[in-house]
Amino acid sequence: MEEPYLANSSAISPTHSPTTPPRETRGDASLDYDVVVILAAMICALVCALGLNSMLQCVVRCTRAALAEPAGWVSHRRLNAGLKREDVVALPVATYAAAPQQAPAGCAICLSDFSDGEKIRVLPACGHRFHVVCVDTWLLSHCSCPTCRRRLSPLGAEAPLEMAIAP
Repeated sequence: MEEPYLANSSAISPTHSPTTPPRETRGDASLDYDVVVILAAMICALVCALGLNSMLQCVVRCTRAALAEPAGWVSHRRLNAGLKREDVVALPVATYAAAPQQAPAGCAICLSDFSDGEKIRVLPACGHRFHVVCVDTWLLSHCSCPTCRRRLSPLGAEAPLEMAIAP
């Protein structure tokens, strides 16, 4: 038995019936895609504009402070600068020895535990301990303890310890 030949069989898709007209999916999809791309570009431009605005406000604020009171601004910047290398090297170094009944202590900068015999630097202002390499790098760009933010004096005359001792 012979199948009937449909002259236009390639024009009929299996997803729609011959009684309903085929919809144009290509035009709708490309329009939706274009709208999404335009909206994404507008959102990116908005975020960039807000970031640029924030940065410019910061620059203007810092410039005003530097121009209005240059001596105060410079002294403030120097107070927040790091210690000199000679002052950092002069801080005390100890050798770590773990207590038998205590949990191992660790460096708050690199977050690794101290091992027995390892060289650690003890900050005299607060008593916090760190690996020598970790804290030296920190103190060259900051003038305070990384844990408690207590300021270290470059001359070795640290602020007195303000901790209450329980009786």
